[in-house]
Amino acid sequence: MLELKNLSFSVNDEGKDKEIIDDVSLDIPEGRLVVITGPNGGGKSTLAKLIAGVEKPTGGKIIFDGQEITDMSITERARAGIGFAFQQPVRFKGIQVFDLIRLATGKQITMSDACEYLSAVGLCARDYIGREVNSSLSGGELKRIEIATILAKASKLSVFDEPEAGIDLWSFQNLIQVFKNMRENISGSSILIISHQERILEIADEIIVIKNGKVMDRGPAKEILPKLSGTSDITPGCEKI
Repeated sequence: MLELKNLSFSVNDEGKDKEIIDDVSLDIPEGRLVVITGPNGGGKSTLAKLIAGVEKPTGGKIIFDGQEITDMSITERARAGIGFAFQQPVRFKGIQVFDLIRLATGKQITMSDACEYLSAVGLCARDYIGREVNSSLSGGELKRIEIATILAKASKLSVFDEPEAGIDLWSFQNLIQVFKNMRENISGSSILIISHQERILEIADEIIVIKNGKVMDRGPAKEILPKLSGTSDITPGCEKI
């Protein structure tokens, strides 16, 4: 489904090029829930942004469903089937939750259809469907609404950048269940999550460890997770929220 070939990304730091992603090659097959983990500053979120088109690589290629998408914009990649959930969800003053979900589907839907997506992420539809996507919503509410839009879009590849960031315990518990439900209905698609939370790592089919911009390890969760316990490869801590 997704293939990264010798992918690199560098930034200019005080006149010198600094490699954030350093010659990374890996693939994300269809029908898998893959979690990328590793130390803070290791390049995890940058890699997610490169896949989604938020950032452009300085070297290498990105292949999706057999098509090179290296130079595609984030909008073109979304149309191709890549959904991206930001670490800090965007607020849209003046846009209601129903409008956001309808835009995600790309077609006319009923209020009942939209409510199903909200219910799937643990939100009481009648309390949220008409609300604006603004500062009146908490971080956890925004996160789940954003995931509802990813579900509505039915992306071939759904990418989540540290979905646990800034949410409370109750929201996190619901988030884990949402990912479990997505994993049970993953046929024909894949999920890629950037995270260092143990409960998210535990539900992965495969874990990829990124450190200093390179792939340090990868394999089934049952093999990789014990290696990470008590090490600095998951920071800050391999936490159970």
